[in-house]
Amino acid sequence: MNIRGSRLRTILSRLRAEVSHAFAVNPPEEALTPTEIDLAERFARFIVSRDLAAPATAALEAGRPYNFLGSQFLTFLSPFIHLVFDRRDYDRFVRFLEKRQSVDGLLDALERAQNER
Repeated sequence: MNIRGSRLRTILSRLRAEVSHAFAVNPPEEALTPTEIDLAERFARFIVSRDLAAPATAALEAGRPYNFLGSQFLTFLSPFIHLVFDRRDYDRFVRFLEKRQSVDGLLDALERAQNER
């Protein structure tokens, strides 16, 4: 092997390492923060207290592929919803829904809230 070939291979491997994530389909998952878990727990208690756990579970499971799209729709509605709900909690909830694992977090919180009942 000549020096020129090994140099080219080194450059290509470095370039491949630099751009390998550029076309990644799944971004790295972020863990849910304690604030987000608390928000999911409060949401679950609200749903369970109104005996809506079964329909909420069905809706969450059916809408799982669209959770990011739903969060963007909620962002669109935020000027109107801020008139009724607390701004900080609502914005936290929207950011929470942008994460892929938010649906699993909500389903787990619903299950825990039902078991506490």
